[in-house]
Amino acid sequence: MFCRSLMIVAFAVVFLFLMPEPVFASGSMRCGTHIVSAGQRHGPGKYEVLKKCGEPTQRNGNTWIYDKPGNFKYVVFFDQSGRLMRIE
Repeated sequence: MFCRSLMIVAFAVVFLFLMPEPVFASGSMRCGTHIVSAGQRHGPGKYEVLKKCGEPTQRNGNTWIYDKPGNFKYVVFFDQSGRLMRIE
């Protein structure tokens, strides 16, 4: 019984570490050791996102696109004042 429980825990740990991108709440993205989240009352601005995530793959006005390893793509939307509105 102990051996089976140990195997299940070991499998779960290995599975979590092998996932290409951790699952975060909708509207969040991981940038190295940082997590950038939208939906806060005073969300981060463009400077903070740029500082944590680096240069986006594409910039189109207030829409930035980040291509991440494993075919992940994040589209980041800012409002007119430069505050983060949402991440898809």
